[in-house]
Amino acid sequence: MRRLCLALLFCLLAGALAQRAAAQESTARFGSGETGITLRSTTDIAIIRLVMERFTERNPDLSVLYEQWGSNSLFSNSRAACTGRAEPADAVFSSGVHQMLWLVNAACAHPYRSPATAALPDQRRWRDELWGLTEEPAVIIYNTEVLEAADVPRTRFALLDLMRRKPELLRSRIATYDIEDSGLGYLFAHADSLEATTFGAMLEAFSRVGAIATCCSLAIIDGVSEGRYYIAYNVLGSYAAARAADNVGIILPEDYTLMMSRAYMIPRDAPHPEAAERLLDFLLSAEAQEMLRDLGLIAATDPAETSLLPSARRLIALAPPLLLALDRSTRDRLLRLWDEAFSPDAR
Repeated sequence: MRRLCLALLFCLLAGALAQRAAAQESTARFGSGETGITLRSTTDIAIIRLVMERFTERNPDLSVLYEQWGSNSLFSNSRAACTGRAEPADAVFSSGVHQMLWLVNAACAHPYRSPATAALPDQRRWRDELWGLTEEPAVIIYNTEVLEAADVPRTRFALLDLMRRKPELLRSRIATYDIEDSGLGYLFAHADSLEATTFGAMLEAFSRVGAIATCCSLAIIDGVSEGRYYIAYNVLGSYAAARAADNVGIILPEDYTLMMSRAYMIPRDAPHPEAAERLLDFLLSAEAQEMLRDLGLIAATDPAETSLLPSARRLIALAPPLLLALDRSTRDRLLRLWDEAFSPDAR
């Protein structure tokens, strides 16, 4: 009996470890300091590497285990850690900002205040427990070798018109996030549903041309570059700028452009909260913010640089209305509309 119990326990532990490993897309270690902290993040290691290397150079007593996660898996892991069912990280940094606000609201966060955090605008901080460190647009990208200049859609209305005029050209050639698998994709779709008079028409048009709901920013961007897709909608602009080839054009929609600020949280039970606070203050420092700007994680704000009017910028604020995105009835309704639009049976 004891052997059976041990065998079952081993299987359960192995299964839990396998799930944990599968949830992490990749890991990296920065620095060699005696105190090691764990940062769980949705930001690709290749993009953030220089910033993390600079942090550990400036803090030689610290090393950072950087775990790259998908947003939904990171949310699940963070919830489990909050209730003692998983080991907590020292810091969590996610593009799924609605999920991060939920964690703060569930008393999962460690509070902290410094001159750097206090200097953030209200839209980028919440209750001294959640801080927005970047500003990144949701963009439309397109293959410049396929689309004629006159067909490039600079607004959602123009995209709707193009799908109406040239459905055969675009059949199965438009891509966007699968919002059930992507926390970021869901966030953008939810924000669109609140903002856009075009939202219902867009879903109907996507259904009519057989648009593809798929995974992951980099896969979508590569798909446009390789010609598998001609247009992609609501792609994260920072990744598009970093990854896109010469034949990929990037559009900040002129009717409105959603802006997302990746959110940083120190878990309530973080093993090394003071080190996580040092990392936060570094990421908000002038040096790190300039590095993030160079990496495309902070978008240009000068209209002369972007051709986007200030009135067209829509920053997704770290504020209680974001909790609506995770309301069960709201989520079920949005997923149902999405499934109806992208289901093969709807075409």
